[in-house]
Amino acid sequence: MLIHRPANERGKANFGWLDSAHTFSFGHYQDDTWMGFGPLRVINEDRVAPGGGFATHGHADMEIISVVLEGALQHKDSIGTGSVIRPNEVQRMSAGSGIRHSEFNASQTEPVHFLQIWIIPDKQNIPPTYEQKAFPVEDRQDRLRLVASGDGAEGSLKIAQQASLYSTVLSPGAALKHPLKPGRLGWVQVISGQVTVNGRVLSASDGLGLRDESEISLQADQAAELLVFDLPR
Repeated sequence: MLIHRPANERGKANFGWLDSAHTFSFGHYQDDTWMGFGPLRVINEDRVAPGGGFATHGHADMEIISVVLEGALQHKDSIGTGSVIRPNEVQRMSAGSGIRHSEFNASQTEPVHFLQIWIIPDKQNIPPTYEQKAFPVEDRQDRLRLVASGDGAEGSLKIAQQASLYSTVLSPGAALKHPLKPGRLGWVQVISGQVTVNGRVLSASDGLGLRDESEISLQADQAAELLVFDLPR
C-alpha cells in the first residue's frame, strides 16, 4: 500500500521569522489522519529568517534529527553542546530524560532551510545525548548511505529506535532498490528533484509511506535528493 503525502497538502505555519510545512500534525496544525507513520512522528520543513530562531525550550523521550539543506543552524543545549550544522551534516539529539536547547539561524544575512525529524524512541528516560556527523555528497551519490540507525552501523548516528534513515543524491536515470522485511514500513521524503517510487511520481517536498510492500524502488526522473526511512510498525 502506498500512502502519498503531497507537499501542497501539508500543514503550514508562518510566523514571519519562521515558514514551516508539517508532514504530520504539529503545533497549531492538527489532523487526526496524519499523526505520524509508525514511530516517525514529525517531518517539518523549516525556513528560518536571518537572525531568527527557536528560543530555549525542552524535550523529553524523543529522537530529534536535523538535516540542514541550505545555510547554517546554530545549536546550544543544556548538556553543554554548542555547534553549527551545515549542509551535508546531520544532527541527532536524544532528548531522553529531558533536555533544553535552542536553535537559531547562524547568519544575520542568509536564511537557513532544514528538515526537523522526530522519531519516537523504543527506550524511555535514557540520558540525553547529542551527535553530529558529516555525510559528503560523494558518499551518498547514487547509493543509499545509512545516516542514522539503532546500532550506529556504518558510521551512522545512533538512535534509540530500531529504525534506519538513509540519504541519497541521485543522478538522472539512476535506480536503486531497498528491501523491506515483513512487518516493516517505509517512508520516502523527497528533498529536491523528481523521482518515481514504486510507480508513484514524487516531486520536491512530497512524501510517500509504504505499508505491506516488499521493497522500496527508486527511479530518478531527474537529479534528485531524498531521505529513505526503514521503520518498525
